[in-house]
Amino acid sequence: MTLTMRRRLQTGASALALAVLSASAVHAEDAAAAADGTSAVEEVIVTGTRQTGLRVVDSAAPIQVVDSESLLRSGQTDLRLGLSNIVPSYTAQAFGGDTANLTLSAKLRGLSPNQALVLVNGKRRHTTANLAVLGGAYQGAAAADLSFIPVSSIGRVEVLTDGAAAQYGTDAIAGVINIIQKTDPDGGSVGLTGGQYIDGGGKTAALSLNVGLAPFEGAYLNLTADTKYHGFSMRGLPDQRVFNPASPGYTAARNAVESKIPGYPYLNLISGDAEYRLTNFAFNGGAELPGGAEVYAFGGYGHKDASAYENYRRYYRVAGKMATDLPFPKGFSPRERIIEDDYAFTLGLKGEVAGWNVDFASTWGMDDVEVRVEDSANASLYTDTSTTTAKGFTPTSFHAGTWTTTQWTNNLDIAKEFDFGLADPVNLAFGLEQRSESYEIGKGDSASTYKEGSQSYPGFSATDAGKHSRNSWAIYGDVAVQPVTPWKIDLALRFEHYSDFGDTTIAKLTTRYDFSDAIAVRGTISTGFRAPTLAEAYYSATNVSPTSAFVQLAPNSSAARLLQIDTLKPEESINYSVGLVARPLPSMTITLDAYQIELSDRIFGSSSIYGLRNGVVASSAVTAAIIANGNVLDPTVTNTGVNIFSNGLDTRTRGVDLVVSYPTDLGEFGRINWTLSGNITDSEVTKVKSPPPPITTPSVPYPAGQAMFDKNARSLLETAAPKYKVGVTGLYTLGMFTVSLTETFYGKSSIFSDPGTGPLQTVSLKPAAITDLEASVKLPGGVVGAIGANNLFNHYPDKLTSAFQTACIASGGGCVTQYPAISPYGINGGYYYARLTWSF
Repeated sequence: MTLTMRRRLQTGASALALAVLSASAVHAEDAAAAADGTSAVEEVIVTGTRQTGLRVVDSAAPIQVVDSESLLRSGQTDLRLGLSNIVPSYTAQAFGGDTANLTLSAKLRGLSPNQALVLVNGKRRHTTANLAVLGGAYQGAAAADLSFIPVSSIGRVEVLTDGAAAQYGTDAIAGVINIIQKTDPDGGSVGLTGGQYIDGGGKTAALSLNVGLAPFEGAYLNLTADTKYHGFSMRGLPDQRVFNPASPGYTAARNAVESKIPGYPYLNLISGDAEYRLTNFAFNGGAELPGGAEVYAFGGYGHKDASAYENYRRYYRVAGKMATDLPFPKGFSPRERIIEDDYAFTLGLKGEVAGWNVDFASTWGMDDVEVRVEDSANASLYTDTSTTTAKGFTPTSFHAGTWTTTQWTNNLDIAKEFDFGLADPVNLAFGLEQRSESYEIGKGDSASTYKEGSQSYPGFSATDAGKHSRNSWAIYGDVAVQPVTPWKIDLALRFEHYSDFGDTTIAKLTTRYDFSDAIAVRGTISTGFRAPTLAEAYYSATNVSPTSAFVQLAPNSSAARLLQIDTLKPEESINYSVGLVARPLPSMTITLDAYQIELSDRIFGSSSIYGLRNGVVASSAVTAAIIANGNVLDPTVTNTGVNIFSNGLDTRTRGVDLVVSYPTDLGEFGRINWTLSGNITDSEVTKVKSPPPPITTPSVPYPAGQAMFDKNARSLLETAAPKYKVGVTGLYTLGMFTVSLTETFYGKSSIFSDPGTGPLQTVSLKPAAITDLEASVKLPGGVVGAIGANNLFNHYPDKLTSAFQTACIASGGGCVTQYPAISPYGINGGYYYARLTWSF
């Protein structure tokens, strides 16, 4: 047996030992639910409709319900990852660059995370303040952070995979994720989870508590607390600058020093998971009032401390004016760190007034993030404070600045049924919404912003900092009609006004016709819009690597006007869908929905627009914009430029969603609930808007001028996501035992990527099959234990090609990345876990 294999087996054994010690499983009632044949399709839903009492199987719009037991069986302590394991059209981000690695996101139907609206108990959830800035498939994401919603607080999640902006307003282009929290007035659970990756790293531990209370008659209060830890992982190659003679940065003299550094040659730790500690508290309560009204409130608080390694800085990067003044003889590995506090609170009153159902609610949320840089240095500050006889000074811990986003939404919803002698009463609903939101960047400390700033992440300068806000209000109406028993029609209309860009009117028509109890067809046509987030419009910062420095230019800034780039405006969409609902057998349900989403003026991050390319001037206009923006760049780098968000594209996304569920009763040998779910998505850029003249001016590095959206940016929209994702799940129940087995098939994906030398190369992933397995057992006293694995067979994505690595090495970079970040199942291999749950 090889040493590597022996270590893997030892690591796997350790993970399983940890799993046994902290084993758990789904709630005890899960097996009972499977046994009595209840199904998610029979659930009464509240998303995508303003009617009451509508079941999933009767919905005119495609919707999938995920119950709390399914989330637990996914093996994930993070709601984002749990949903990705279950919902075929929902794909979670596995790895992010810079601070995006500290707030990972997810996409619905292949669109941007910003194009899916998140609700909690039907009310709009505020967004994160941490904007995903660096280029990638999730660039620009600033959606709601699902990690702040405890999984153990959730009763179910309703995922509407249909455009719904006419019903809910901005963001709901791809669909809506409505998280319905528990309302139990008694009982509860305590859960303990532990696990780690089979090849090491990613150690995870989580403790949760949920309890239901009845403070007085007619009232409920459901409380949840959880705390989680997730450790670093490292899946990188040796740093080629210190290891490989082919690297321009390698010399024998430097290697003589660096080869003695502990950990050599694996000195660069950037390629892997971030570490985080996360604690959440959530509550959901309500009380009946005289006259049948109900007052309700829900909300929560979360605190996260997370950090991610950045590129290794070599021992000579920081130096004083004395030849021997090298303050970091072993080099250093900076970490980007966020300390985040997230708040959410909703207060509402609902009841009947003059025969109308009235619901008034006010929802406030805030995400407040301190950005820090740890184990770093300011090279210029150290040099400038040194002399030929005295050492210099630099802090190693920096306050790089803050991000704060707030959102205050007030809703009034009114509905009533009218009997006009049709097959079913006509449901008429209308309402008002007012929303105020703000986004603020706070400047960094003086050491983080001195000249080029702190290594790996310069602090926010005074010109980056600022507070921006806007207000909006909307009026909307909805009418649901059933003229004859088999035919349902739902029409929604919404008018919305924004203080920063004006008015919009959008509409949605949904219909369904049931030919029999066994087969129905449904379809939707709708228009929609998405207002640019304030972060997209106003975020400004400097992003650096050991060889480059790029300014993220705010599109709503005066510096962007120098490049003749316009301010952001809303995206607009037209959605079409047609579907089939079939029950060919008494217990079998099939839903098949095809869709097309046309987006115009889509907001997307540009390709890198260079001012300096490999030391040669590429655009003096870009350099002038950087100076006008007040940014000072590292004088040692050879590549400088800007990135910017703009309304640069029109796109078309087509796809198909399939969900099939069927139970198999094995009599005394138990029961198997089968689920087949799949999504096929194809996105195409249909129009690229011409870049302004300052970008297209010819230069030595770019004789034909530069492009705002090169084929690498285009590939992030068209081919970065798997062409298909298909999952087959079998849930087997026999008495006290439950086994869940899921096989997920991912299609091919690819992007064009710059290895560092200029010519783009293809990075691709072959189709893959990932196996998830969990086994649980009910123990006496309401205790359930389970062990399981995500990616049971420890499958890794394809590595970057040798040609790509060779080109990267020639550019002088560290080139430690070996697995593409676009992998939909991550870069860490298999994860083994266990849970122990006590229900009372």
